[in-house]
Amino acid sequence: MPLLAEYRRRYESLYDRADLYVPFIERSLSLLAKGGQFVFICANRWTKNRYGGPLRAIVARAFHLKAYVDMVDTPAFDSDVTAYPAITLIQRTEPGPTLVAKQPGLVPAELAKLARALRAGKACSELAISEIGQAGIGSQPWVLGSSEKRELLRRLEMRFPTLEEAGCKVGIGVATGADKAFIAPMTQLDVEPSRKVPLATTRDIASGEVRWLGLGVVNPFEDDGKLADLAKYPKLRAHLERHHDVIASRHVAHKAPANWYRTIDRITPSLAKRPKLLIPDMKGSAHVVYESGELYPHHNLYFVISDQWNLRALQAVLLSSVARQFVESYSTTMRGGFLRFQAQYLCRIRLPNWASVPEAMRTRLVQAAASLDLGECDRAACELFGLTAEEADILARESTT
Repeated sequence: MPLLAEYRRRYESLYDRADLYVPFIERSLSLLAKGGQFVFICANRWTKNRYGGPLRAIVARAFHLKAYVDMVDTPAFDSDVTAYPAITLIQRTEPGPTLVAKQPGLVPAELAKLARALRAGKACSELAISEIGQAGIGSQPWVLGSSEKRELLRRLEMRFPTLEEAGCKVGIGVATGADKAFIAPMTQLDVEPSRKVPLATTRDIASGEVRWLGLGVVNPFEDDGKLADLAKYPKLRAHLERHHDVIASRHVAHKAPANWYRTIDRITPSLAKRPKLLIPDMKGSAHVVYESGELYPHHNLYFVISDQWNLRALQAVLLSSVARQFVESYSTTMRGGFLRFQAQYLCRIRLPNWASVPEAMRTRLVQAAASLDLGECDRAACELFGLTAEEADILARESTT
């Protein structure tokens, strides 16, 4: 811990849960003379996610991202991996356009051609090297897709408010730190009825609709957010004491021994009673499920609630290629083309204000979502955002690549 504190004192890029390769890159960049270049093969997560923000800001202030080789779905390792690296070339000079290559062939001759083309500083259609004008702005995630899609993304961002600005809230379900102690079939949780809540997991929504498998989670919190007094709940106390060693060994329990039986995240039972949209963290395509207000989401699920938008209509928008392009542009891509549908990426989705949506379009969106007609969700969303046929085709074409 003292060493980590010293790293944080020395390096502004060591932010949130950043890995140590982040300050290593900062240090390496700081050693460059004017015109000097630094190339590295590294995990690509810092180019998109929250903890990479300060490092991206450093690059934007004083460096030029000259070349970026995207290794997503490239078998560069002897074993399969979930996340992927990228090859990044940065120079200490004025910012400028970036050459982007994707999924390079791993044959030595092809790699040699690629290296020569990147050193020459020119786009090359034969080698699938494109040039983009500005990868990122300040600490914003780098957007390295095609020029057409990037321009469309920027136009939508300028025209429409974010999901939360349009009256929606994004959150994540409960993390307990000891699921085996806190989670079990509702009928087997021998605690007071007010001390357990029906739980929604990824398995419950795998079909695209809610099919509850019967799990529940022990709730150690009162409705006012305070921890329950165990003296008032003998069954809860007995249950927690049976699992004392597991529960008390968690980091959250060590931090506050008097509150040893709390879950990592506070449980707010009123959330279970609210209609919501449930979205798994990692999927190849948007998987957005309507839940009518009976279940509490588990930690692997993100939820969206709104006092303004009709949730069925919102479900249709979030199932569309329009919403996917925002997540795809800002999320790192995992093995098999899977995206991270996390709150930080969901919040980047743009959405018209509900008051501006015509009644006919509202009905159309609701019906498309209720029938899970993904094609109609897509068509309706494209019309809602005012996309031309050519723009809709860009999204449809690139979502399959």
